[in-house]
Amino acid sequence: MKKKYVSRLAAVLILSLLMAPASQALTVEQAAELLDMIYVDELPQLVLEQPTVEKMLEALGDPYTEYFTPEEYAAFNASMSDTSLVGIGVISRQMEDGLHIDTVLEDSPAEKGGMQAGDIIIAVDGHSIVGEDSDTAIGRIRGEEGTSVEVTYHRDGEDVTVLLTRALVVVAATTTELIDDHIGYISCTTFGEDTARHFREGIEKYGNQATVWIVDLRSNTGGITQAAVDAAGCFTGAGTHAYLRDGEDEYSGYYHSEDCLTIYPVIVLMDEYSASSSELFAAAIRDQGAGIVVGTRSFGKGVAQTVLNEDVLPEYFPDGDAIKITSHRFFTPAGNSTDQLGVIPDLLVGEGWAADIAYLLAGTRPISDTSNTLRIDLGWQWYVDLSVAQDYPEVFQVLLEAIPSTKNLWQGTGGPDGWERKDIAQIAESAGLDYHAPVFPDQDASSYRSAISILKTYGLLHGKEDGLFHPQDTLSRAELCQMLAGALNCTYPVNESPYSDVSDDAWYAPAVIAMTNMGIVNGAGKGEFHPEEPVDHQQLITIMGRLGQWLNLYLYDSAHEIPAGTLDSANLANYADWAKSSVWLLSFSQKGYFGNPISLLWDRADEIDPTAVSTRDEAAYTLYRLLSYTGALPA
Repeated sequence: MKKKYVSRLAAVLILSLLMAPASQALTVEQAAELLDMIYVDELPQLVLEQPTVEKMLEALGDPYTEYFTPEEYAAFNASMSDTSLVGIGVISRQMEDGLHIDTVLEDSPAEKGGMQAGDIIIAVDGHSIVGEDSDTAIGRIRGEEGTSVEVTYHRDGEDVTVLLTRALVVVAATTTELIDDHIGYISCTTFGEDTARHFREGIEKYGNQATVWIVDLRSNTGGITQAAVDAAGCFTGAGTHAYLRDGEDEYSGYYHSEDCLTIYPVIVLMDEYSASSSELFAAAIRDQGAGIVVGTRSFGKGVAQTVLNEDVLPEYFPDGDAIKITSHRFFTPAGNSTDQLGVIPDLLVGEGWAADIAYLLAGTRPISDTSNTLRIDLGWQWYVDLSVAQDYPEVFQVLLEAIPSTKNLWQGTGGPDGWERKDIAQIAESAGLDYHAPVFPDQDASSYRSAISILKTYGLLHGKEDGLFHPQDTLSRAELCQMLAGALNCTYPVNESPYSDVSDDAWYAPAVIAMTNMGIVNGAGKGEFHPEEPVDHQQLITIMGRLGQWLNLYLYDSAHEIPAGTLDSANLANYADWAKSSVWLLSFSQKGYFGNPISLLWDRADEIDPTAVSTRDEAAYTLYRLLSYTGALPA
C-alpha cells in the first residue's frame, strides 16, 4: 500500500523523503518517490521503469501531472495573478477603423487624459493605426515607464489628440462593472491570490444597486481552490464548498468562514474551457442555492494537484523548478465528482449564447404591473421583460428551448400579483417563435418519457441514426457503453483496446475503452468484451452501481460500508452474488427523511427479473435517477 502524507504535506514530506544533494534538477529516483507517495492512484510499474522524468510523466498519461523548469514555474505562477504592463491603461479591441476602447482603467494615464470607453484610437505618435493588426497597434502604445506617447482618438465626430505618460498598469484578472443600473457583472479569468478580494470589492462597490449578479467564468481554467471557495462564499456565505479525497480514501475540505455579501442571486456563465476551480465555484453556487449556471457543459477536471517546490522541498528543487502531481479527487458540496462529467448547466445553451441568455434572465421584478413580463421558476424566480425579448427573438428562442419541461413559467396578467401558468410552447407561440421541444419523436412509447426528455434537454442522451430513441429496444454491452460515455462527456482515450473482440476502429471502441479505463465496465473473460451481447438486468444494475460510486462520494462510502448480513436479505435472493452489493446500493442504501429506502431503479428490486434483458429506457431512467438524486443534474 502506498504511503500517503498529503494532509500534512509540508511537515511530513521534508522528514520522510530521502535527502538529496543540492543544486541539481529533480532526479528520476526523486520523481518516482514523490509520485509514489503523492499520486492519487496506484502507479503502474511501467511508470517507475522509465529512464527520465519526462518519460515517467509521459507513461503516466496524466495531463495534469507536470514538471516545471524554473522559467515554466514562474510563468505558471504568473498566469494566476493580475497582469502588470506598461501602457496607458485601456482595454480595447481592434476593428477596421481603429482600436475601440471597451474599458478605461481607474487612475490610469488614459483616464487622467480624459479618455473614455467608446473612444476609438486612430493614431499613435502621429502614425495611423487604422488597418493595422492588434499586436502592432498596441505595441505602438506600450513602451518604457515614464516615457510620453501621443494618442489620437475619435469621439462624437471629432478627433482629439492627448499627450500621455506611460505608467505601470495592473490589469486585474477579476473586474466588476454595473450594467443597466442593476446588474452586477463580474468577469474572472483565473482564481489567484487577489481574486477573492476583487470579488469582495466589486460586490461592496455595487451592492446597493445590483439586484442580480452575473459571474463570467468562460475560459477560466481554474487556479487556487481556496480563492474560488472564498469567491463563491461572497454569494453563499459560510460553509464547506468542496471536498477532496486522496488515494487512501481520506477526506478533507475547503471551507469559507464569512457571511455572504449580497442577498441577490447570481448567474454563472461557463463554457467548455471552464475547468477545475471554476467548476467548483459554479457547483458551490448551485448546490447551495445561490443561483444558476448558464452555458455549455464545463471541461470536467475533477482532480486536484499538489505543487512541490523549493518552499516545501528545497533539497529537491533548489533552482526554482517544481512538480505538480495529481493528489486528490474533487467533489462538490453535494458530494459529486466533476471529473469528465463537468458541471451540467441549469440552462444548456450553445457556445456564444450564455451572456445574452443571462441578460434576458436578469430583468427586474415588476412591482406594480406584471404585464409584459415572463417569470421563470428556476431555483430562483427570474423575470424576462418580453419587450426586450421581442427585440432578440433568436436569444429568446434559445432560452425557451433550454428550459426543461418540468419547470414552471408564468405570464404576467397585470397588477402586482397577476400571473397565469403557461407551458413553454404557449409562450413561444405568442412570441411568434419556431419552437422545437427537446424530445425524441418516439419517447411517448416509454413509461419513462419525462426522464428521457430531461436527459435530452441537457444533452445527456442521444438517439440512433434515424433520430429516434427506440425506448423498448434491448441494449447491448457496446450500446450501454456508448450511452454512458456520451452522458459523462468522456474524453476519448488514446490507449488501445484491451479486448481482442473490440477493434480500435469499431464505432463503439472509444466508449468501451473509456468506460473500462474508469472501472465502470469489465471484460467478459479471456480478454474479450462481447460487445454485441445483450445486457441483462443484474449486469445493468452492477454497472450503474459502479457509476454511482464514481459519481458521488456518499454512494461511494455506502458501497464500502455495507452492514454485515445485508446481502443475505430475501429481497436480493434472486440475484447473483456479484450483483447483490450494487442492487442493495441502488435500492436500499439511501434513506429518506423518515428512514425509508430510496430506490434509484425503475422498479422494486424484488420485482425485477435479474436475468431478463434490459431495455434502452430502463438504462436511461436509471441514469436519470442517479444524476438527479445526487444533484449532478440540475433540480
